[in-house]
Amino acid sequence: MNRRDTIKSLLLGSVAAGLTLKGCTTSNTPVAETDNVELPVYGRTEKEKERDQQIMAETFLNEHELTTIAVLCDIILPANGNVGGATAAGVDKFIGFIVKDLPSHQIPIRGGLMWLDNFSNKTYGKEFIDCTEKEQLQLCDQIAYPKKTKPELKQGEKFFINMRNLTLTGYYTSKMGIEDLGYKGNTPNVWDGVPKEVLKAHHLEYDKEWLAKCIDQSTRDVIATWDEEGNLLT
Repeated sequence: MNRRDTIKSLLLGSVAAGLTLKGCTTSNTPVAETDNVELPVYGRTEKEKERDQQIMAETFLNEHELTTIAVLCDIILPANGNVGGATAAGVDKFIGFIVKDLPSHQIPIRGGLMWLDNFSNKTYGKEFIDCTEKEQLQLCDQIAYPKKTKPELKQGEKFFINMRNLTLTGYYTSKMGIEDLGYKGNTPNVWDGVPKEVLKAHHLEYDKEWLAKCIDQSTRDVIATWDEEGNLLT
């Protein structure tokens, strides 16, 4: 089982435990794109809409910070076969929005990014995004595993855990992430009535007239009509 499959199994086993944010919209909610971040176009009060636009107009993270976040997101959840990685689902932009929507993330994220660049400079003499992919992975491996991190790198471990939580939350509440999970939600199916063997076991059978009217899948989209005496017409 690869890393992505492991993450998916954990989420499917306990979806709530895998999410760190509240108020996420479902994948079939129509949205509008603003500054490359998708916002719901209905199901929001006027005050909520105003707040969304206010947040989108603000700037907190700079270009270097956003680029570093994008690199980290794809390290945490890379593309796999035909399934896109974190940035393909817009997770980096999601995090850029979240730090403005939930200011409690601002100091931990910005401080963590500064720590990461400092750690990278000490190790390789260059900032994290300027490192090779191999060097980036080597840096992340030192802070990605709780209880295995050196004492002097604990701050980096805490930052990486936060980034991992935000990345998974952003990805698996996106359209791409929900499709990757295979979650269908409330989808209509076809009901052909109680199985014959079950009816037979209980010495029951359908009335032929009702069977023709109610268990005919070719008329499944037809709304039933009744006469004044309560008899089913169609």
